[in-house]
Amino acid sequence: MYPVFQSLNAEVLAISTDSVYAHKVFTEVSPMLSNVMYPLVSDRNHEISRSYRVLNAAAGAATRATIIIDPEGLIISKMVYPSEVGRNIYEILRLLQGIQYSCETGKGVPANWMPGNPGIAKGANLIGKI
Repeated sequence: MYPVFQSLNAEVLAISTDSVYAHKVFTEVSPMLSNVMYPLVSDRNHEISRSYRVLNAAAGAATRATIIIDPEGLIISKMVYPSEVGRNIYEILRLLQGIQYSCETGKGVPANWMPGNPGIAKGANLIGKI
């Protein structure tokens, strides 16, 4: 899916509290990680995890999260997942597409919106009328 995110001008980073050495071993041993094309970032000092407020200090590791940052550097979406549940890459993609659609058109993105569907007009004067 990485090329799809690239086509949307998205930068993808995988940040973990594991060391660069652990990342190297993971990419050499794990068949799934051997194909990772985006940067793996080591946050051994927990600076990044702490700043995004996803650090589980007791465990010394970050909770599983997906954070979307806009071109101005503002967090516009933050999803935190329980350790028992993996991410849904298709939902992350849909979310990014919806954010970009809204920015491009000025329209809102309704529940269950999919690319190609229409957006909805936004405005306080439209509350309860659409």
